[in-house]
Amino acid sequence: MNPIALISTPWPLFNRPSVQLGTLKAFVKQKMPGLQVDTHHTYLSIAESLGYNLYGEISERTWLAESLYAGLLYPDRSATISQFWKKRSSNLPLARKQNFDELLLKLEKSSAQLLDSEDWRKNLLTGFSICLGQLTSSLYFINEIKKRAPDLKIVVGGSACAGALGESLIRTFPGIDFLIRGEGELPLVHLIKSLTISQNDSHMVPIPGLISRHEDSFDQGISQVSDLDGLPVPEYDDYFDRVKALGQEKAFLPKIPMEISRGCWWRKNIGPGSISGCAFCNLNLQWKGYRAKSHDKTIKELEALTDRYQLLSLSFMDNLLPAKGLEQLFGCIQKMGKDLRLFCEIRATTPRKVLKAMGAAGMREVQVGIESLSTSLLKKLNKGTTAIDNLEIMKNCETLGLPHLTGNLILTFPSSDEQDIKETLANLNFVLPFRPLKGIPFWLGYGSAVWQMPNAYGIKRVRNHPFYAQLFPPDILKGLRLMIQGYQGGVRYQNRLWRPVREKIDKWHKSYSELHKGPGCDPILSFQDGRDFMIIRERRPGNFDMTHRLKGTSRKIYLFCRTQQSISQILSQFPGFGEEKVIPFLRMMVEKRLMFNEGERYLSLAVPITPQFFR
Repeated sequence: MNPIALISTPWPLFNRPSVQLGTLKAFVKQKMPGLQVDTHHTYLSIAESLGYNLYGEISERTWLAESLYAGLLYPDRSATISQFWKKRSSNLPLARKQNFDELLLKLEKSSAQLLDSEDWRKNLLTGFSICLGQLTSSLYFINEIKKRAPDLKIVVGGSACAGALGESLIRTFPGIDFLIRGEGELPLVHLIKSLTISQNDSHMVPIPGLISRHEDSFDQGISQVSDLDGLPVPEYDDYFDRVKALGQEKAFLPKIPMEISRGCWWRKNIGPGSISGCAFCNLNLQWKGYRAKSHDKTIKELEALTDRYQLLSLSFMDNLLPAKGLEQLFGCIQKMGKDLRLFCEIRATTPRKVLKAMGAAGMREVQVGIESLSTSLLKKLNKGTTAIDNLEIMKNCETLGLPHLTGNLILTFPSSDEQDIKETLANLNFVLPFRPLKGIPFWLGYGSAVWQMPNAYGIKRVRNHPFYAQLFPPDILKGLRLMIQGYQGGVRYQNRLWRPVREKIDKWHKSYSELHKGPGCDPILSFQDGRDFMIIRERRPGNFDMTHRLKGTSRKIYLFCRTQQSISQILSQFPGFGEEKVIPFLRMMVEKRLMFNEGERYLSLAVPITPQFFR
């Protein structure tokens, strides 16, 4: 039986293998023992060629990533694309120094070496996983492989191929023979088995989600694995073999990607219709529902991957970890007895006890869906959280021994108003002791709730983002539906409205960085407990520390509010300390920014200076 090849083109992070390729390879081999499956992480070789730092700069910016292979795809547009590159790279230390034409030549040479190192004609099928930032590079490799093996069948899939996105690709680019519009495992195995019987796809038995370019109409369904526990452990051998071949001077320790779940369980409806989830999100177009692996399966897979590849750094690639059982799961991970370094994405409502279990198991960083510090804007985003929820998890993650928090603030969201900005600016004053968030301008994703209901957010004329017109010829672009969408309606107004927030975020980053220059720095706002009294210390840039001492019931109230509490809860907990005393104390703490309040709820902001006090 002829082998198959699976390819991931630039620009994923170079220091980890593709979870899509590793999972598909293991599944195909499980269902078809004896079939040779070769995976090609072409982005690793390109990163080696360009240099890891330059590659990293490019890979983190979608428009830069797409522009380079667009220049190779459409050389007659190189002048336009070169100007686009120059403008988009102007604020980057490495990319802005690059001569675009020279960079294209280097990229073309490196890509040609990869392409010429394989005999593509021997393959039964070659598949491409296409996600955000990989469109033009995938199209370029597809074209070049077809030149070398005209009869080879090409199938594409991935998040950039969901729904109408993929349908437009297979209609527009003749090099694509098949499209998987949802999850890949079942349709890919079905396609391979069909091609082993007959190269004529007209004889194929239909399966939901697998589309041939010769079909007149496209099936709207998908086929997906019902029980994730039945999936084999991903196989990343090809990637690690390539890493070993890099040589000592270019060697690095990769991170292992792993899935616990697929999809997103946060599906709160937006309005009376069937649209649900966060209003801005389009990350789950290829999934139907939410599925998670059992704890037993997760532990076995962790053991297998770390043992096989002799590495201890792993990234959970889930869009969102399961809602229940995380404290127990990470307790089991801790019992493995391995000094792990883990990363995952979680919601802002994740309890402190779960964060503690994560930290004990080796979780070093969590990406938290903060998105806003304004409760009014969070409602528009359909996050199901409040500003005080976000401050609580930001505070908790500042505690020693707990995972560090990374997160974004969505700027320029359509329908943002002056009240949203006023609330954001006010609340920014309270988060200055915590790890800064990254300000991200809103971008409209195909399939998101905002895209589906533009009128509800005050926008109109939704279409492909205008930047694509710099990359693709007009006759090509008119047939495409692409991931990043453009629109009209208040764009300049939103940019002006959010300018003060941008400026304040910049100051936040600078002050936090200044206070964390030296080794072993204490948290900016921390406390030491003396059993009957406590001392709160606030570190200040270029100034002496400010200290506050709380005694007796004041201390007890402050400790009680380490988890947000309502006025009624506080009064019930301390019945002998009447409202006439509690309210002034709480107001004083808020005025000093030692506590935060929203409505009737209060939250203490100082963190324990020693992890053993964490309760």
